[in-house]
Amino acid sequence: MLSYNDIVQEISRLTMQERVQLLRVIADTLEGNDVPPSRKHNILEFEGIAARLADDEDPQDHVRRLRDEWDERP
Repeated sequence: MLSYNDIVQEISRLTMQERVQLLRVIADTLEGNDVPPSRKHNILEFEGIAARLADDEDPQDHVRRLRDEWDERP
């Protein structure tokens, strides 16, 4: 594992553009956003997620059912 001093030394070898990218990544992690800014999602990736939420199912019943399904897994 690199020490703090090792990291600082490696940063000095980065180009200005790489340093700016590194700053963005660090800022995102401080804000709790672990997705790098260059990572974008296609809307089609979300197809089928929470599909049953569109019906009239009570949210608490939905969560309970999901937990029961999880408990039934081997």
